[in-house]
Amino acid sequence: MTGTEQRTQEADIARRPGRWLALAVLVLAVLLVAVDATVLGLATPYLSEDLKPSGTQLLWIGDVYSFVIAGLLVSMGSLGDRIGRKKLLLTGATAFGAVSVLNAYATSPEMMIAARALLGVAGATLMPSTLALIRNLFHDPRERSFAIGIWGAMASAGAAVGPVVGGFLLEHFWWGSVFLINLPVMAVLVVVGLKYIPESKNPAPGPWDLPSVATSLVGMIAVVYAIKEAAAHGARADVFAAAAIGAGALVWFVRRQLRLPAPLLDMRLFQHRGFSGAVLADLLTILGLSGLIFFLSQFLQLVQGRSPLEAGLAELPAALGAVGAGLLAGIAARRFSVRSVVAGGLAAVGLALAALTVLDRTTGYPVLGVSLLVVGVGAGLAFTVTADVILSSVPKEQAGAASAVSETAYELGAALGIALLGSVVTGVYRDFPTPPGVPAGTAAAAHESLGGAVEAAKVLPERSAEALLTAAQHAFVEGLRIAAGFGAAVLLATAVAAWFLLRGQRLEEGVEHP
Repeated sequence: MTGTEQRTQEADIARRPGRWLALAVLVLAVLLVAVDATVLGLATPYLSEDLKPSGTQLLWIGDVYSFVIAGLLVSMGSLGDRIGRKKLLLTGATAFGAVSVLNAYATSPEMMIAARALLGVAGATLMPSTLALIRNLFHDPRERSFAIGIWGAMASAGAAVGPVVGGFLLEHFWWGSVFLINLPVMAVLVVVGLKYIPESKNPAPGPWDLPSVATSLVGMIAVVYAIKEAAAHGARADVFAAAAIGAGALVWFVRRQLRLPAPLLDMRLFQHRGFSGAVLADLLTILGLSGLIFFLSQFLQLVQGRSPLEAGLAELPAALGAVGAGLLAGIAARRFSVRSVVAGGLAAVGLALAALTVLDRTTGYPVLGVSLLVVGVGAGLAFTVTADVILSSVPKEQAGAASAVSETAYELGAALGIALLGSVVTGVYRDFPTPPGVPAGTAAAAHESLGGAVEAAKVLPERSAEALLTAAQHAFVEGLRIAAGFGAAVLLATAVAAWFLLRGQRLEEGVEHP
């Protein structure tokens, strides 16, 4: 052992007694991002009333955050490996808090879209850093599995806390307050993190290749844009141009990574079947889930008439199921097998989504609550185990890049899910017939979004208003049912793929030495 290796090992041993406190600080960053994502869904009706976005602008407000974060995650994960993951995490947390203020005080749909994009830039620095630091904090595989379970549980807890806290804030304050709750969390993260999170990075990382950064960003955003626009408006010249630019940029990116001595992303990681299978499972699972979840809060509030707080509480079973399943996922994967836990979890989510295809305006809460609980349990099992597989498949020096790939799959799946399934819901919704007696201008506003229909109905006579709302809600629910069916098909197909791709994959058992 060289002197440098010995000093590294001694430093690691010295800091490990505080690893659980460091973990507690890291998951605050996860909570920060998860809360921000979930409260937006509850705030959408209020945001629509205030900023009056079109249906397309509303979708962009929902998914531009994911587009930007997906385009930058690989670059930021690699940057953390180079400059230090703690440094990147704390910088990103500070920026995330500052940009949250800009989101809270947006005065137009365009400003809101720009603010969400900037939030995506800041968010891209957080998630890869947290998982990579966990990889370097915990060298015992069983401890690391449990730590990853806590990490995933806190993401789910954010999904639980976000709607409840957001609902309370929306009933007492204006919609911008849901973004300001990021500030105290950011403050705690930075102050405590400065003292307790140990720094870690690749000891021989090589330079950060700016052409690779640019091409990965251009490629990801262009491809996602092309898919989104094609789903919403069909094949057009700009869609083909964006798809060609994106595909060309990504091909160039891959070829460049294979030539560089110190690549931004080591493409050879994908030769590991377990790594590739876990990444694909994450991407397709989120694709099947996200579009539906994005519109669920609107269903609860604008169709079933629940208050924001009631809607938040109604969504709790999914988050609570994911918390419990995430903490037990590592134990289950070792007792049974990785593929049985992942495939079983995904199949459970698919069947729960299939049950939602019978949803209507008067569906009772027990059906919805049980379905959400099953979704949470299945997703908690699958995501926790796939994150463990991804981290365990790479040397710890590449933990940031590997974590970024995992998070990129998650965010790309979210962006595509909102784009594709959201476009399905929006397309079905916009085709609803206008009741007699509704003026053309009012009808046009109502066809933009369900929130627009609720606002439009306020200026109509009672009978016309009721007819317009009934038609709009029926169309919205029909779109939601179709999206649920599509999501169920994606999840069940992903479960089958995971069963074969993760064959023979096991979580590590022995203690790993630094």
